[in-house]
Amino acid sequence: MSRHAALAGAVVIGLIATAPATAQDAVSRGEYLVRAAGCIACHTDKKSDGALFAGGRALHTPFGTFYSSNITPDPDTGIGNWTDADLIAALREGRSPEGHLLYPVFPYSSYTKMREEDILAIKAYLFAQPPVRQENRAQEPNFPLGWRFLLNGWKVLNFDTGPVADDPNQDEAWNRGRYLVDALAHCGECHTPRTLTGGLNQDMYLAGTADGPDGEKVPNITPAESGIADWSETDIAYLLKEGLKPNYDNVQGSMAEAIDDGLTYLTDEDLDAIATYLKSIPPIEHKVGN
Repeated sequence: MSRHAALAGAVVIGLIATAPATAQDAVSRGEYLVRAAGCIACHTDKKSDGALFAGGRALHTPFGTFYSSNITPDPDTGIGNWTDADLIAALREGRSPEGHLLYPVFPYSSYTKMREEDILAIKAYLFAQPPVRQENRAQEPNFPLGWRFLLNGWKVLNFDTGPVADDPNQDEAWNRGRYLVDALAHCGECHTPRTLTGGLNQDMYLAGTADGPDGEKVPNITPAESGIADWSETDIAYLLKEGLKPNYDNVQGSMAEAIDDGLTYLTDEDLDAIATYLKSIPPIEHKVGN
């Protein structure tokens, strides 16, 4: 055998050996990102013992009651027929494969900031899960939000598309923390008050609200006296890992789910990055109440 033939054979064998590993790496990375993005808590109806990712969980908001969708790879009732471009459009633009606009209770105003490689890794993981045949429930928006064309106006007022570039004036940990907070974990969707049109009030970024999901009070997580001024970065990371506040009180409600199904699985490095970022943002005095 010639030297060139032997080299070519080695390359082919190497490609065959690494291809499955590369695919498995994408699935493993996708699982981590799914945890960070909170997909399990929203897309699994645990109260009714629903199947993982099969949807059906109700979310009660001032704008109506909305039900999460089936994101298993079932081709008829889930996302089994979705292409890469379909998922990118849903997360980046809030648009379904059929072309209709998605209600922003699905937090695409945050997910639009995700990097494309992360979106595709999430798809790899979801498509590796068992398909579940379960029809999606009809949404129940308040009048007149049943007219989906009105969402075009909502997007004009409240939506900026596209991923956010790293800030060259900040270090790697800060940029990673901002990406986790603003894109993947979409913290602002719960911790930032909304305007009359349902958009996020960026003047009150992460300052908490009394009108959170399912009517929950959501605390101020800016470094203000009415927020987390007295918390250390270690305190923040510990809460995200263990669900315990500095006074050893445990978190409950939606935040407990976000931790148990997602944030507790993040690396210490990522949790520290979130803490670094949160302690750096402008403090906003806004007492939400107990």
